[in-house]
Amino acid sequence: MPHAKDRIRPIAICIFSHGGRILVAEGVDPVKRERFYRPIGGAIEFGERGAETLIREIQEELKAEISSLRYLGAVENIFTYNGQRGHEIVLVYDGAFVDLSLYDRSELEGLEHDGSTFKAVWKSIGQMQEEGVPVYPSGLAEMLAAAKDRSR
Repeated sequence: MPHAKDRIRPIAICIFSHGGRILVAEGVDPVKRERFYRPIGGAIEFGERGAETLIREIQEELKAEISSLRYLGAVENIFTYNGQRGHEIVLVYDGAFVDLSLYDRSELEGLEHDGSTFKAVWKSIGQMQEEGVPVYPSGLAEMLAAAKDRSR
């Protein structure tokens, strides 16, 4: 979805976990020539709650049903992508796929609203750090580490 100039964009993303890894879409910023990873999700539409956004977005992008959504927190993300500044308020949820076979696939192909496709893969935060590939939104890795520490 195109970003409106000088507008804060509310989005929701879902952390699907499996075997110490999370599902992330692979992306590239063509201007910075930077690879990055980002959990699956999308823009919150007017009148829609964050959890409803995820149910809709995951169905549209991956043709999959999800369950057990649990709100983890929010991250403010100010960034530059494709030469344009962006600002997002990101609601972060934990969730699960209804179809358990999706956890056994090494990658999933997704479809964006504009018809382009993307690849989603299972990666640990450590793997992404070792590769030197950032995970966005900024602050997400720290949020997940803090949540993991609290659950111990």
